[in-house]
Parts: sequence; structure tokens; C-alpha cells
Amino acid sequence: MSRGRHRRPRHLLNSRKVSRLTVALAAGGAVAAPIAAAGTAQAAPASAPAAANVKTVKTGAKAEQTAAAESYTVASGDTLFKIANAHDVKGGWQAVYEANKETVGGNPDLIHPGQELTLEAAAAQKGGEAQQSSTETSGESADQATYPDNLDGWIREALAIMEQEGIPGSYDGIHRNIIRESGGDPSAINNWDINAQNGTPSIGLLQVIKPTFDAYHVEGTAYDQYDPVANIVAACNYAADRYGSIDNVNGPY
Repeated sequence: MSRGRHRRPRHLLNSRKVSRLTVALAAGGAVAAPIAAAGTAQAAPASAPAAANVKTVKTGAKAEQTAAAESYTVASGDTLFKIANAHDVKGGWQAVYEANKETVGGNPDLIHPGQELTLEAAAAQKGGEAQQSSTETSGESADQATYPDNLDGWIREALAIMEQEGIPGSYDGIHRNIIRESGGDPSAINNWDINAQNGTPSIGLLQVIKPTFDAYHVEGTAYDQYDPVANIVAACNYAADRYGSIDNVNGPY
């Protein structure tokens, strides 16, 4: 585990200046989650006699699409995050896990090829939220958007801020580093390593020490190491400066 001094930060691509402070982050082990996407196709009839055939094809495709939306068979290399992302499940992998706890078991990171997962509950949730959002005005900005007070919401809010600030990083890159660093606990604190011995313990979702947080804090987020969104954004800002992106961090950093 890498601890101690880091080099002074250089200027980022978004031209925001950082203070010349000693910076460091605490780290541990890593997991990865690949992402997949799905697509559909359709054809238009050239004449009236062909219309019946086209209707049959569309009906079959719709039935297949409906069936696919209600269930999914786990393939090799799948993760709940990948499945939720590919099927655009509102609520993310947590929603898929909640709907399939009996099948998956106690460890959401451990799924097996051939398992049948239901996406029906997640789809119903997505439909209800979509209907509610249709009554709201369009063009809602990232500042006006609301996010759930959980790990998924913190990451998505951080990503919206990072996009505005030009800080690179993906949901998966942030999520896997959070799981390694703190297990998703925004109150996590390391009181035993060299940083703690030097009086600057690693704190929060991405285990940021005070000098790192001060140097890479992004204006507009809370000035609090324990604040989950501020912690994520500051850590990703640091990772972008040192490694190009939080996505390139797969171990001690």
C-alpha cells in the first residue's frame, strides 16, 4: 500500500490551479466490471402486400424485446453493474440485486453463468419514475438535478460536477476504487498507516488525506473530507493530475 509524500500537483487541463501541498491517498485491492450494450433493428415496407409481413416481424421483435426486458441469463464475464448498464436499469446494479437476492445470494459481486435474473421489478420502477419525470420541465441542469443519498447517487452527482469541471472519470472507475478503499462507507478512516502516524489520516469514500483534499478540492462542493461527493471529486481531480484519470487507478495510488 502506497503511503507518504506525493509530488506537487501540476496544472490540470481545465486550467484550475492547485496549491503546492504534499498530497497522498491511501489504497488497497481492486475489482473490475466490464460494460456491454444492446441494439435493435427494424425495416420499412416497400409496398402494401409486404405490410402484413412487416407487421409480423415487428410483433415478433416486440415480443422478444419485452421478454428480454423481463429476464436476463447471466453470461461469462457479466457483473450486475454491466447488466444494469446494458439494459438501462434505473437504480443501477443495486436495483437488479434487490430484485434477485434469492438467486444471487449474499454477495452481489458473485454471479454465475446460466443464472436467470429478473429485470421486471427494475423495469417497473423505471417506468414509474419516467412517468413522474414527464410532469417536470425539460432541460433540467446538473445543478438542479436530485440524486439519492446512497453510493449510486453520490457517484452520479460527482460525475455531473466532474463533467462541468472537465475532470475525467467513469462510474465504473470510481465505483471499483471506492469499494477497494472504503467499502462504500463515507465515514471510513484509516488510523494506522504512515499517513495517520504523521497526523493526516486517510478519510472518506476514496480515503483522501487533508493535504490532498485541500489541494484538489473543487469549488462548489462541500469543504469536508467526509462529504461523499466532495471526497469523490477531489480524489478524481488528484487522480486526473497524477494518472490521467481515476479509471487508470487499479491499486495503490
